Amino acid sequence: MKTFIQRVLKATSNYSVIDFACLKITLVFLGILLGAYFSKFFLNHTVFLWAVFIVSYLWIMYRTFIKHMH
Repeated sequence: MKTFIQRVLKATSNYSVIDFACLKITLVFLGILLGAYFSKFFLNHTVFLWAVFIVSYLWIMYRTFIKHMH
């Protein structure tokens, strides 16, 4: 599994801006589709979803603007 992850990371290091844009679009639309199909389930768990979103957002902001900006 470790070698698979390393191969994926090496492949993504060659991504262009267009590749990352397509990846983000894919993930956004996957989220929309999941939300459409499982709307009642997600409505019952909105507090958990917001908590995960806020924690992951803060982590990305920390890694981007504090950790890697030297």
